[in-house]
Amino acid sequence: MANGNRGVRLLPNAVTVLALCSGLSAVQFALSGHFDLSIAALGAAAILDSLDGRIARLLDATSKMGAELDSLADCVSFGVAPALVLYVWCMDGNRLGWVVTLVFAVCAALRLARFNTLLDDTEQPPYAKEFFVGVPAPAAALVAVLPLLLDMQFGPGPWSSPVVVGIWMVLTAGLMISRLHTLSMKTIRVPPQFIAPLLVLVGLAAALLITLPVLALIVAMVIYLVHLPYSVYRYRWLARHPEAWYVAARQRRAAVRALRGTRPGGVRPALRRRVAGVALRGAGALNGRRRSEPNGERPRGRARLGLRKIRRDR
Repeated sequence: MANGNRGVRLLPNAVTVLALCSGLSAVQFALSGHFDLSIAALGAAAILDSLDGRIARLLDATSKMGAELDSLADCVSFGVAPALVLYVWCMDGNRLGWVVTLVFAVCAALRLARFNTLLDDTEQPPYAKEFFVGVPAPAAALVAVLPLLLDMQFGPGPWSSPVVVGIWMVLTAGLMISRLHTLSMKTIRVPPQFIAPLLVLVGLAAALLITLPVLALIVAMVIYLVHLPYSVYRYRWLARHPEAWYVAARQRRAAVRALRGTRPGGVRPALRRRVAGVALRGAGALNGRRRSEPNGERPRGRARLGLRKIRRDR
């Protein structure tokens, strides 16, 4: 039984080592000129990195060594490897390009160090576990190679320029060490009624990935970049309304819709709500007047619309 437990505890670390080897293989493929295999190796490293932690929690095989190994593997696979791949691709021999490569690798290491520090921070609000601080290293690695993906799909263009690639790498590195709060896929809950449509979308995404892998990765990275403003808005809204985090998702969405028409500081609701209230009172006055008519005659003009009654109420 003890040997079986050791094997179970070894499995997550083995997956982490495979992710590390996959990231390093991306550099080897780039040196040999096979950049398509480099992208595939980085994608495989990202998938393996998303699995090792889940496997460890599922098997109750988490350990301090596994956490440290995971951080070191991420630094190599998603910090050093993508930077070297881009350097070999279009900045080989460029001194400024090598500086950009070093900046990207250092920012990845800083982002992972901050992530480990925040794990022990007990003063974070409860809703903070739904977010990462800064763009995660695996996502940043795939976003950084977006110019290479565009070159592979559409051929050389402005995105193939060493200047553009260098600026893009610096911007991506800045996203890693930024204070932007990005959604964590680990805490997303799917309502039961959306499971079937989501599985259909997963099937379509898998078909696109098999038939047009480069285009599928481009679309995925663009969607990820587009989601960043929404993620920031969601975090700021929860920061203003922390009590909403304890409410069910359906009730939370209803609360959001209800709060959209109000303003802080005791200001009255929006004009459209006042107009709707006046219309309802006018309809009630009209119905009451109809019931009070002895011969069932319908009033005419302004009285028919109930405007006089509304004015007296106001």
